[in-house]
Amino acid sequence: MHFIRLPLLAVAFAAAPAPVVAHYHMLLPDKPSAKADEAVTFTYQFGHPFEHQLFDTQKPTELYVVAPDGTKTDLLAKLEKTAVDGGEGKKVAGYKFTFTPPKRGDYTVVAVSPEVKAEGESLPLRDVAKVVLHVQTQNGWDRRAVTAKASAVELSPLTRPYGLVGGMAFHVEADEPAEGDRKALAGIVIEAERYNATPPKELPPDEHVTRTARTNRSGSAVVTLTEPGWWSVTAVRERDKVQHRCTLWVSVDKQSTDK
Repeated sequence: MHFIRLPLLAVAFAAAPAPVVAHYHMLLPDKPSAKADEAVTFTYQFGHPFEHQLFDTQKPTELYVVAPDGTKTDLLAKLEKTAVDGGEGKKVAGYKFTFTPPKRGDYTVVAVSPEVKAEGESLPLRDVAKVVLHVQTQNGWDRRAVTAKASAVELSPLTRPYGLVGGMAFHVEADEPAEGDRKALAGIVIEAERYNATPPKELPPDEHVTRTARTNRSGSAVVTLTEPGWWSVTAVRERDKVQHRCTLWVSVDKQSTDK
């Protein structure tokens, strides 16, 4: 079996050793919601979201969108390679594509990575990144969209994944993708990390960067998304000597205030 090898980026601290930092595939639309027939551009990149340290991204093996009525449309032909800001003035390879939702409802966009063997990781990674694009009407935001071929785990929202404000509890559920009934995945790790569009000037302790929980017996968990911005919420499951991960990208709005 052939794996793609990527360098593990280090985070530099003044007068301190570099910590171990999490790296994920990011699937970020230029807006969390849209209107029917409004074009939305997505960026697909790989690296450390909180630190905004990115490396060259490998082309996804699958890229598709599931419409409110359950129709699945392949988007790979729309994918274009691009240069993205990797942090510290560096440019790295990423991908972009544009999708125009034809009608109202919630669209789940999914990107599946090849197996990636990163330095410092004991197992190759196989990532699924998904994001729900809200288009005017609430319809289908909790839809399952990942196949058993793509991953051994899917993370789905139990809380509506838009219209959130900082400090709200966000409920998720992890299960094993299948054609029929799905198996809830109890006791697996859930990680939550905020994305910074530019590298922060100072980094907090490691435990404040990536927050960790475990699913309960029913496969569900709760995380608190404390600040506005994009957040990754990731389920992690090891199977057949591969670390399968499914990341749900969620946008948190600023708290509205009365005028």
